[in-house]
Amino acid sequence: MPFTVTGVPHLPDGFTDTFTSRTVDVGGLTLHAVTGGTGPALLLLPAWPQFWYGWRLVMPALAEHFTVVAADVRGVGASDKPATGYDTATLAGDMAALMTGLGHERFAVAGHDLGMIVGYALAAGHRDRVTRLAVGEAILPGLSPMPPLLMEPALNEYLWHFVFNRLRDVNERMVAGREEIYFGHQFASKAATPDAIPPHAVEVYVEALRDPAALHASFEFYRAGEGVAQIAALAAGPLTIPVLAAGGERASGEAVEQVMRKVAVDVTGVVAPGAGHFLPEEAPEWTARTLIDFFG
Repeated sequence: MPFTVTGVPHLPDGFTDTFTSRTVDVGGLTLHAVTGGTGPALLLLPAWPQFWYGWRLVMPALAEHFTVVAADVRGVGASDKPATGYDTATLAGDMAALMTGLGHERFAVAGHDLGMIVGYALAAGHRDRVTRLAVGEAILPGLSPMPPLLMEPALNEYLWHFVFNRLRDVNERMVAGREEIYFGHQFASKAATPDAIPPHAVEVYVEALRDPAALHASFEFYRAGEGVAQIAALAAGPLTIPVLAAGGERASGEAVEQVMRKVAVDVTGVVAPGAGHFLPEEAPEWTARTLIDFFG
């Protein structure tokens, strides 16, 4: 399946009238994004283990106010999937180059989960380019407190993948051919309810991860150390742009705001009522309204 606007099912009505797929060559690496709308540029960064499709329910409303760029970082969706290059600084540099290639020198950024980490690194490492930053439902490696998982069974169920994903090889061999078990569990256990992400959407994500290169990349994000040293270096100088920090009531809650206050001086915290981890899909109307109010 080609994971572009013409190759995925269950898009909102009229989606393909507004949005098209674009690719940009970045130093020999092809990066994919779905773009559409008018107004100031807004870069949307995906969660793990998703790609641009995770933003599909929010994009039409955003496109009424912004030129939306829903990107696939390297290793996911329709972007190239090299064996290496999954550290935070490289991923952020890729996205800066993508926006240059699309003609956007200044832009706002919204990032969810993995996209929060990449989005923060992009804003902190390219301060002359990012105008505002919205982040949600993730930690900042090295700055967010990590609980002793074995002492908290509920947290162990929720966060055990951090350790599993860092393994060098056995995780890929265990998951290959069983992608629907492992990744299906991620969606069922991290959403507010097991069926909050509909089966057709889970199958789109699982199908993308059946590609051995995509499966390898899904673990490389974690094996790269999640940018602990790079995040620490960037955090030496706090962000001065406005920052929105969002959590789900039944997931991270106020923890996102708390960690962003360590690295930024102008932070607004919000919590999505009743939502779990996947804010753009569990609370799309709330997410769209909150982002429009913040970026507008």
